[in-house]
Amino acid sequence: MTIRNIVVVGAGVMGRGIAYVSALAGFRTTLVDISEKQLQDAYEYAKNTSEKGVQRGKITVDESLNLFNHLHTSINLEQTVKDADLIIEAVPEKRELKKNVLEVTDQHAPKHTILASNTSTISPTELGSYTTRPKQVAVMHFFNPVYSMRLVEIVKGLETSQEAVSIIQQVAEKMGKETVEVNEFPGFVTSRISALVGNEAFHMLQEGVATAEDIDKAIRLGLNYPMGPLELGDLVGLDARLNNLKYLHETLGEKYRPAPLLEQYVKAGRLGRKTGKGVYDYTDKGEMVKK
Repeated sequence: MTIRNIVVVGAGVMGRGIAYVSALAGFRTTLVDISEKQLQDAYEYAKNTSEKGVQRGKITVDESLNLFNHLHTSINLEQTVKDADLIIEAVPEKRELKKNVLEVTDQHAPKHTILASNTSTISPTELGSYTTRPKQVAVMHFFNPVYSMRLVEIVKGLETSQEAVSIIQQVAEKMGKETVEVNEFPGFVTSRISALVGNEAFHMLQEGVATAEDIDKAIRLGLNYPMGPLELGDLVGLDARLNNLKYLHETLGEKYRPAPLLEQYVKAGRLGRKTGKGVYDYTDKGEMVKK
């Protein structure tokens, strides 16, 4: 099956990034969200990212122009999925929300359409059970920022067909990504490791082992990570990090119990870059304010 039309559901940080690389790869891409503002913000994100890409020599002017010929937006999920070949769900990590999206897309999409979820923790078998086509449901886990992170984790559910996996792999490769195929288990590969490192960094911050800046600097320079775990938490959203940890704590046990300081930050609305403040302060034009 040839994939031509891709629908990305959810115009948040991950959804807009996925839509960007999809349109850049030449797929007719429609980004769907219930919020017109989110869609406008996503369009501005694509514009700014492509401009920076041209300036840095990562993409050509023609590729930038072609991107916007392929990128579309909509607030009508039911109508938009009617000609989709691949639907990538990228809504927040909440079971009921994902269940609703998958049920609606399953009902209105063509029979051949593959349904993929960008979830970082939830079982693809469970997600497939929300549909009438579990053989065509898998996890397609991207990483943030999508345009520069090279990996896509493909996670199979109990009934996911190898054909669906192969098609998703081909799509990811056309987007310029490398893939790994993972058998279903809570947290897959990357989320389990990332959650542990990020949670331990919060424990160290809570215990006064070092400042946030020095914890991140130590991990970047000492372990050769491209970004410190506290910086990364702010980037992906501390609420998303907490949701992942709660799920892994529930399914894999005590070592994933969220750090109390992380829970405090989320309760205080300090969710990271998207709210202007998390571990760090981003109130100066969205850039980190150095202490």
